[in-house]
Amino acid sequence: MKEQQQNLSPIEKIKQASDGLRGTLKESLQEQLTGALYEDDQALVKFHGMYQQDDRDRREERSAKKLEWLYSYMIRLRLPGGFITPEQWEALHYIAGEHATGIIKVTTRQTIQLHGILKSHVKPTIQDFNTAGLDSISACGDVNRNVICAAHPKQSPIHEQIFAYADKLSQLGLPKTRAYYEIWLDEQPLTDKTKEDDDLYQDRYLPRKFKMAIAIPPNNDVDVFANDLGLIAVIENNELKGFNIAAGGGLGATHGNPNTYPRLATVLGFVDTEEKVLKAAYEIITIQRDFGNRSDRKLSRLKYTIDKMGVEAFKAELEKRCGFALEPAKEIVFTERVDYFGWQQNHEGKWYYTVFAENGRVMDTDALPLKTALLEVAKTRKANFRFTANQKLILSDISDADKQAVHDILDKYGIIQHTESAGSMRKNAVACVAFNTCPLALAEAQRYLPTLIGKIEPLLEKHKLGDDAISVRMTGCPNGCGRPYVAEIGFIGTAYGRYNMHIGGDREGARLNTKYKDNIDEAAILQELDLLLGKYSKKRKKGETFGDFVIREKIVS
Repeated sequence: MKEQQQNLSPIEKIKQASDGLRGTLKESLQEQLTGALYEDDQALVKFHGMYQQDDRDRREERSAKKLEWLYSYMIRLRLPGGFITPEQWEALHYIAGEHATGIIKVTTRQTIQLHGILKSHVKPTIQDFNTAGLDSISACGDVNRNVICAAHPKQSPIHEQIFAYADKLSQLGLPKTRAYYEIWLDEQPLTDKTKEDDDLYQDRYLPRKFKMAIAIPPNNDVDVFANDLGLIAVIENNELKGFNIAAGGGLGATHGNPNTYPRLATVLGFVDTEEKVLKAAYEIITIQRDFGNRSDRKLSRLKYTIDKMGVEAFKAELEKRCGFALEPAKEIVFTERVDYFGWQQNHEGKWYYTVFAENGRVMDTDALPLKTALLEVAKTRKANFRFTANQKLILSDISDADKQAVHDILDKYGIIQHTESAGSMRKNAVACVAFNTCPLALAEAQRYLPTLIGKIEPLLEKHKLGDDAISVRMTGCPNGCGRPYVAEIGFIGTAYGRYNMHIGGDREGARLNTKYKDNIDEAAILQELDLLLGKYSKKRKKGETFGDFVIREKIVS
């Protein structure tokens, strides 16, 4: 740790010198000669829930004209467990139209982000969010990100009790600094800065982002093992007994750097009380704060910290800091990793409709006025809005008396037909944002995956696999935001129009896939899938999934 303190990465120095994440953000916002922030502030603004981006489709054109790149900002909300009211959705609809591109993006972390916000609109956007009771604190940056939880209340009669942990963990991981409120909401600075003393983050924050997820077996819809910290609910006779704790998941990697790799979380043990759950979560964060790599950000996630320490040493350190031993993990079984589309009912008789919003993009097109339909539903005040970790949207908590009214709106705008007619592969597909806004993207993802699936679907029909919900995920770079490494078929961008193809993940999210082909284009992708799907169709065992088949046949290992 001493060596790392002497060899800090540039971002570490920016954080420590930031005066509680304030930096010179106020001055950056007032600078009218550029659409960008000052360089150091571009790192700090992430802690406030946003990224500076630019329209990469227009870089070449603007550079040729000797114009500054077209800078804008993405703002991401903090929505523990992915829940907002209809009033908040209505506000979000208008905020997206007034300040952003108009598209509402449901993310893989069960929240919402808006893109294309110009610098002069950033502060008004956050103030409008605040009026609606929403914030973007810690939605990005080297802190605990948005906490995700099993999305559908049908999952368990005690879903609400488990869902409440998302907010408790989110509150636990919030920075103490009041910078967000001072910069964006014009709150007066504290006269006593000791009130900002932060025992959890100190002045260093974390070496890298930190992600938490809560799963309710048998459905692993949150991909719990892909998170730095995973809580797996142990339920007996509809009573919450506690949680298995898993740590060290993370899917980011770097092309050409063998020291980086995706990793699934390791189950450490079981805790049986809320006090112990929160204490264990807190101390896992402190271990990462104290032992995480602050010299090389590519090696700074908790997964590398655990692998460097060793699982047993990490667990011993955790138990020492907690002051109690973890019990042996309880037996749990995941049998699926799905969103429940269409109408579903929970134990209370409330109704839920899961809408298919492809890759989480809520917008109006000539073919599908999805955004207009959801606004009309929100205005009835008859449904809350929930988001899944697979970029889908649930109209939720609808009474029996109100169900028909909501159904009629969805039917009028074609949402029912759109959802029901989508193929199984398309419904389960996930893609990151990639081009045109993500600065890390090497290839397309959300703009291209729907087209690619449209070319794969005839192959599925050819091989009589049209109803097989094979999981397909695509990212524009190896960072793993769309969780491609835990898909049965994963595409990771290497260059424009080219992808590494991975296969062999299981359908429950408990096994990483393996790279099958390097740097291939669309024609090669379709050729390989035609061959693989043909073999799968002819030789699979009853009930065998594609991912399990390619492992059993040793196509990959």
